[in-house]
Amino acid sequence: MALEEVSAILGGPQGAGVETSMAILTRALARRGYGVLADREYYSNITGRHSYIHLRVSSTRYPRSLNYPVDLLVAMDAETVLIHFTDLAREGALIYDKGTSSKHLDEIPSVEVDTRRRIRKACEERGIECRVSEVLKHLEVELGVKLLGVDFSTALKSLAGAFKLDPRQLSRYASGILVSAAAVVLDLDDSALDYALRVHFKGREDLVQQNLHIYRVVSAELGNYRGTLKLEKPSIGLSKVLLATGNDVVAMAKVVAGVRYQSYYPITPAADESLLLERYGYVEYGEGSLGPLIVMQTEDEIAAITSAIGASLTGTRSSTSTSGPGFDLMVEGISFAGANEVPVVITYYQRGGPSTGQPTRGSQSDLMNSIFAAHGEFARVVLASGDHLEAFYDTILAFNIAERFQVPVIHLLDKFLANSLATFPIPDIDTVTIDRGEVVYRGNGTYRRFDLSRTISPRAYLGAEGVVLWYTGDEHDEYGHISEDPEVRVAMYSKRVEKLKLIEESLPRERKLVVYGDRDPDYIVIGWGFVKGVALDAVEYLERRGIRGRYLNLRLLWPFPAREVAEEISRVPREKIVVVEHSYGANVASLIAMGTGIVIEKSVVKFTGRPITLNELVDALERVVVGKERRVVLSYGA
Repeated sequence: MALEEVSAILGGPQGAGVETSMAILTRALARRGYGVLADREYYSNITGRHSYIHLRVSSTRYPRSLNYPVDLLVAMDAETVLIHFTDLAREGALIYDKGTSSKHLDEIPSVEVDTRRRIRKACEERGIECRVSEVLKHLEVELGVKLLGVDFSTALKSLAGAFKLDPRQLSRYASGILVSAAAVVLDLDDSALDYALRVHFKGREDLVQQNLHIYRVVSAELGNYRGTLKLEKPSIGLSKVLLATGNDVVAMAKVVAGVRYQSYYPITPAADESLLLERYGYVEYGEGSLGPLIVMQTEDEIAAITSAIGASLTGTRSSTSTSGPGFDLMVEGISFAGANEVPVVITYYQRGGPSTGQPTRGSQSDLMNSIFAAHGEFARVVLASGDHLEAFYDTILAFNIAERFQVPVIHLLDKFLANSLATFPIPDIDTVTIDRGEVVYRGNGTYRRFDLSRTISPRAYLGAEGVVLWYTGDEHDEYGHISEDPEVRVAMYSKRVEKLKLIEESLPRERKLVVYGDRDPDYIVIGWGFVKGVALDAVEYLERRGIRGRYLNLRLLWPFPAREVAEEISRVPREKIVVVEHSYGANVASLIAMGTGIVIEKSVVKFTGRPITLNELVDALERVVVGKERRVVLSYGA
């Protein structure tokens, strides 16, 4: 019987091509009209440690969340089998390398001590030895899992013989076996895989043919298992969709927004955005274009923010991208932008902290840092995106707000969104508007950059005809000259801070928050960022169980939309309000209390660095909404 959806894990050593497997397989699935969501989880070392892709594919919708247990586990090595065998669903399928069957846990040096202890405990609970062969037997006998062994060595030797390849280079083709085996089990047709390979290896016909050879070898070996997890014919309906990561989407949106200068210092998970923009920088711009896109890799994050500010002062739409440690270094520069009313966008991808923390894992624990980091008070805006489509439109909105109100704007995302590959409708760029604010292009000798008669003073660019400009880190008067006069200080300081009220009043409600679900709910979930997808799915799931819910998705985090939030959460008793966040402190609850005076005591949090999954959030919401628990800490995931 064909399946409506399938969840899968593809795993192997970091640096062995697992990410390539994700890109090719998801493209093939998207080509056939399926909805896909794939999260990449990896260690912070370059090669060797365990890396995996958690994938969900649907024939009827664009997946919004990931789930356990999975129907399919595709393992490049023994470590993947031993780490993830407890994630497999009953009557699922396991694809593995026959050459790893005799491997014991103690023979795998790359497994962390704590992970080794956790695997050993799982084996002991099931009364089995921590050896791949014993795990396979347990899965087959106890759970009815279909074991699909592939002889990786034979497939790679066949490839070497057919293309006269150096045997020392064969390991790089093991990821092709993962893709091929998954394609067979899911019954993907050859043309979809051929298309995906040609797009991924564009201009490298040799690699396309080599991977197709692997596919034919694996197909012959697994022929009897073709369609083991066959998907229903897709019924989503759109003929064209976009398949992209969050990093990619933000980069695309910056091009649409008219960004002409992007600075960065390489840091995970932000760097991929700038790397894609570097490719766009070589595009030939036609007649009437605003000019090329310059992407600058600076010596550090201090130079990144200050160079973006300098570019902005010339009238260039400018931005920088970073993560937590880099943002910390940018704070003095952001203060300068606030004091001098410089429009600049900081794309802030959160990862696990504090300090270096978890460089390649996700988090939402930098909320307060993005809002309050800096000395003194000044207006800034913090936007948060909950999915790939929101990230596209929010990126453009960030630049419009920055230039209209002349403030730094922080676009707050996270590693989960940055590194998740998803299918979604193509953004409608015809609906995009560009607002550069009020600009003075020619002066008459009386121009005052910081005109105190207006909250938003008309902006002039450096080099504008007849305009003299002064910028300083010190307090200044209307012309930009340093001043410590108390009356000037009060007027100038107030002018800057009072922009917050103007911004909050000017933005439409749907840019501040969006509400989903029942109009007369039994409970309300509040969240922001990547929580959106899994929260919507959990509310929908519980609705089918007769528990009516509503999800409040916060998009504007600062200035905080206190009035709108208070209106929404007044619909239910306070004990029926739950905050969900990838953090320890459920920090948005503190923000709500500060803005509205309403104290929310119930929360569901996860701070392992792995995304909240549907099964664990449904269970947690039942415990806090129906039961009496006030706080649930989630921890599932390898």
